[in-house]
Amino acid sequence: MVDAAYHEKNIDRLVALARGAAVNTGIFVVEAVAGFWAHSLSLLMDSVHNLSDEMALVFIYLAFILSKGVSRNLLRSANIFNSVGLIVVSGVLLWQSVERLLHPAPVVGLVAIVVGLAAAAANWEVARLLWAPGRNNAAIRLAYIHNLGDVYVSLAPVLAGLLATVTGVDTPTTTKHPT
Repeated sequence: MVDAAYHEKNIDRLVALARGAAVNTGIFVVEAVAGFWAHSLSLLMDSVHNLSDEMALVFIYLAFILSKGVSRNLLRSANIFNSVGLIVVSGVLLWQSVERLLHPAPVVGLVAIVVGLAAAAANWEVARLLWAPGRNNAAIRLAYIHNLGDVYVSLAPVLAGLLATVTGVDTPTTTKHPT
């Protein structure tokens, strides 16, 4: 009887992790395509950040289906991968921000606003999916807390889109490129 309850709880965790990874995949793809199309650095960077989150969720998922020794290493790897991913994203963001300041590009502000709001909602959904299984597992709880924070991180493109729209940088005719 205990084995059946444990098995059912493990299946629930796997389903929540798989659904969370699927939603995260959607966030990554939509933000990457929209960011490239709209020339939105904030959407592109958030998409890369979500790719890092997706890989961490996949590692946690694999940790539940592989043997104990391998799964311990995967849990550690998931946490390290996510942390290193955030550091890399921060470095690339800094580099690209300086590039963008030196060579401004027009940004389609409305795309950044709409996609950023959709990404925030999707991150909320991932956090909601991870809430129940995270109560009894530290790795899933960490992913849950991380995704709660990502709701706010995904609002950065919304702010960037609003700024681009209000300042007029979202139209190609108002941006002056150096000759």
